[in-house]
Amino acid sequence: MTTAHPTGPYQHYVYAYPHKTAYRPLPERPSLASLWATEDRSALSLYLHIPFCEVRCGFCNLFTRIGAPDGLTGAYLDALERQATAVRDALGDGDGDGTRFATAAFGGGTPTFLTARELERLCDIAEDRMGADLRGVPLSVEASPATATADRLAVLAERGATRLSLGVQSFVDSEARAAVRPQRRADVEAALGRIRDAAVPVLNIDLIYGIDGQTERTWLRSLDAALAWRPEELYLYPLYVRPLTGLDRHRPDPGPDPAWDEQRLRLYRAGRDHLLAQGYVQQSMRMFRRADAPPQGADDYACQTDGMIGLGCGARSYTSGLHYSFDYAVGMHEIRGIIDDYVATTDFSRAAVGYRIDTHEARRRHLLQSLLQADGLDTADYRDRFGSTPADDFGTELDALTRHGWLADPTATRLRLTPEGLAHSDAIGPRLFSPAVRAAMAAYERK
Repeated sequence: MTTAHPTGPYQHYVYAYPHKTAYRPLPERPSLASLWATEDRSALSLYLHIPFCEVRCGFCNLFTRIGAPDGLTGAYLDALERQATAVRDALGDGDGDGTRFATAAFGGGTPTFLTARELERLCDIAEDRMGADLRGVPLSVEASPATATADRLAVLAERGATRLSLGVQSFVDSEARAAVRPQRRADVEAALGRIRDAAVPVLNIDLIYGIDGQTERTWLRSLDAALAWRPEELYLYPLYVRPLTGLDRHRPDPGPDPAWDEQRLRLYRAGRDHLLAQGYVQQSMRMFRRADAPPQGADDYACQTDGMIGLGCGARSYTSGLHYSFDYAVGMHEIRGIIDDYVATTDFSRAAVGYRIDTHEARRRHLLQSLLQADGLDTADYRDRFGSTPADDFGTELDALTRHGWLADPTATRLRLTPEGLAHSDAIGPRLFSPAVRAAMAAYERK
């Protein structure tokens, strides 16, 4: 099993653009007050990051550490509260209608690594320090089977969680072991039962295809095991083997592996077709929603245009002109150091690491964030925002997608990927990265 190669279908999962590996230290360390002074703050997203997990899966390259020494989670929440206070002070009321959050999420890591009492405090920070109405907006929380305990789920349900995302990856125990995810199906099923008992409106189950030893039969078996719980959402992720991860240490050859690419494409198509036949609607390459599921997105929040406030050492924040965060790493030693530095920080009033977003990058981001969704890009909305059309700005790139059969109709009022275009989203996204972002990512020193 090997990693992606330059012409393969699996390059990068573009959940955000630019990627954090393009971020660099900001010499001027701009104040948050100056960054947000002229921003529209009427429909922001709030994200709180908890960088702890009980184990680290073999495929994981997220910013997280295994376990927490005595007192570290409390000290981390202390720092999170200091940061929230500084950020809220920097936001102020502005000249408009003030700051309002349209959506909220707790991610990680594993937020439910925290105890029930610590989760209460996390909600208090979001509400009392940041002013978010957790019971009035969509609130998504990530969890693992081992940490989805009844007391934690009760806290989240009472505080307004509308979506609980459970990382299962496979219901086949041997596949879970192959992905270096120690769990038993019986424990996963028990966790799903507790989640349904908690009556959180939307259950999402994450599954992975492309695991060593996985076949189409076992893949469909996992899908059917998930479907037995009638989850409102399912995310189907292709397995990646990224540098510095557990699986990376055991791979014999980091070169191209066309056979694995074909296996993943085959399993993706089988999973997609199976879910469509079961009444699910495809939202993106990864996301499928039950046709009768309650809506989760805020009506007035758009990730392409609206800002985001991220709290925690692994979170990022977006203004129209700057994306910023803290330092980024994948290696365990480096992550521990960054967490320790965050916990010791007393002044959170300035941005430390980031990437400047000029008009050209803003156009690219809008194109990427829209085109990789099944609904596609509204060309009139794009023209209203930028004063040009996608064809004016990205004609060469869009023509190339059309020649591959990945773009349905480049002259349509809404640009949409074809079914095979969606299947190749992880190749299309990187094709649309700017040369500057590509160069910054290539120059990033892994740590």
